[in-house]
Amino acid sequence: MTAARPPGATPALLVACALRIERMALCGGGERGSPGPYTVLRTGMGPRAADAAVGRALGGPGMERAAVLATGFCAGLVPGMNPGDLVVAEETRDPRGTVACDGTALLAEALARAVPGRTVHLGALTGSDHVVRGQERAHLRATGAVAVDMESAATLWTAARGPSAAPGADRPVAAVRVIVDAPEHELVRIGTVRGGISAFRVLRAVLPAFHDWHRSLPLPRR
Repeated sequence: MTAARPPGATPALLVACALRIERMALCGGGERGSPGPYTVLRTGMGPRAADAAVGRALGGPGMERAAVLATGFCAGLVPGMNPGDLVVAEETRDPRGTVACDGTALLAEALARAVPGRTVHLGALTGSDHVVRGQERAHLRATGAVAVDMESAATLWTAARGPSAAPGADRPVAAVRVIVDAPEHELVRIGTVRGGISAFRVLRAVLPAFHDWHRSLPLPRR
């Protein structure tokens, strides 16, 4: 559910995640859409599902200039990362190209306030169409990426460059992921080990930072 916005107000915020457990965390454990001037969208797993769901959502009324933030869990690529660490994407990458993110420094500062004591990593977030394990991590890290997930790059590409992108204005986009799986902490199944539980708790606490980022955005050009 999205709250009404008066004319000239900051545009809507679409928070996109893939998994039911991620949406539960973002909605405080609830099953219905979150109240307030934002929408939590569960896209389903994988880049194709993210493309389709985000495109449909941004085609709805009042979403023409909505800001889009992709979030959920991810796999860290850099040794020393731990479950519950946060990744703020400076850019997202997939085979179609790269999308630069907006307000990354401010977003990182807001996350540090929202989840004190958690490490916040900034860098490139790469997309994959499958779960990355083993040596593939090292290959992706060699490209300069710090983390990988299956939906963020597709979500931001669709938002920034897809058919629903607002003509004549740059749609603000960002991606924040919580590490659930890292080189020294490979996870077999989300929610069954301590790392998964830690990541869930962190994701549940980050919405205030998303609001800070959203409120800081300049109004789009018209």
